[in-house]
Amino acid sequence: MQRKIKVAEINEVLSTDRPFDSIIDVRSPSEFAEDHLPGSITLPVLTDLERSEVGTLYKQVDPFVARKRGAVLTSLNIAKHLEVFIEKSKDWRPLVYCWRGGQRSTSMALVMHEIGWPVTLLRGGYKAYRKKIQNDLNQMILDTEFIVITGPTGCGKTDLLAEIGRRGQQVLDLEALACHRGSILGAEPKQSQPSQKLFETRLYNALTNIDQTKPVFIESESSKIGDIHLPKQLFQSLLDARAIGLDCERSKRAQYSVERYSHLTVAPENTESLVKQLEFRHGTRQINEWLRLITERQWIELAESLLEHHYDPAYKHSQKRFQVEKLLELDSPGLIANDAALGVFLSKRGDP
Repeated sequence: MQRKIKVAEINEVLSTDRPFDSIIDVRSPSEFAEDHLPGSITLPVLTDLERSEVGTLYKQVDPFVARKRGAVLTSLNIAKHLEVFIEKSKDWRPLVYCWRGGQRSTSMALVMHEIGWPVTLLRGGYKAYRKKIQNDLNQMILDTEFIVITGPTGCGKTDLLAEIGRRGQQVLDLEALACHRGSILGAEPKQSQPSQKLFETRLYNALTNIDQTKPVFIESESSKIGDIHLPKQLFQSLLDARAIGLDCERSKRAQYSVERYSHLTVAPENTESLVKQLEFRHGTRQINEWLRLITERQWIELAESLLEHHYDPAYKHSQKRFQVEKLLELDSPGLIANDAALGVFLSKRGDP
């Protein structure tokens, strides 16, 4: 009697000792780009165009015609993908999944099974994984003790967070996960933000690696980082957490900001476009003044004016929401200059 293809539950797939050598996502490239299981590779049995073609046939012509066309395209693509694994031994253990554990993953798994590889299907496919993320993420956040680093724009909070991590403390860099620095000028050059789903997957993975018996340092954020929405529970946890406030002279923060956002000085036309988006808040006169400074390449003056009229007032308003227990004056943005000073900072993190 022929052995059946093994089916695994999502908890087994995500376990630390999961018995798979490769995780294969056979969904379309756009589905994979939106989000996918950690460590998976994309080998679509239908491209986006092919999937659209089959779907149109199914709805507008006949399901049987659609299945025939889908079988042809799927067979051709699977044959191409097998070339990737042709050198794998018979002990190679792949896991295959699609959107909900249906025909696409079964088609690939059946061929692998017939070859003789011990292939496994994910029950429920990507939908099972997404459901687990949604179900578990809030509790993971609630189980984590956060210590928030807050301060006006240009204090170097992100740099300080990285230094704390290098000193062996646990940190969570939300801006790195979101590929955005968290303001209207915060888009990373030549990088796009992940989808909301992929951001939540990255957050889930980061929290999975956290030791929940120890605190996690995190930078204060608004409820959105670029186009990414923070989970409501995470944002509330930041507001409820103990916080350490930083401050530094505005002139020094302006100089630091110009250095950190140097890509904006290379493409002034992009900076102009971004600044114009603030007109609804600051009016035509202020926008024209900022545009003049951009035209004249007065970057320090521009940074200082943006801090004074836009960023600092916004920070002052948002600061009221955080539970600031310590306030530290920095000589330079992002810099607690030496090990001794950083040790003092960590010792003042608000431990009871």
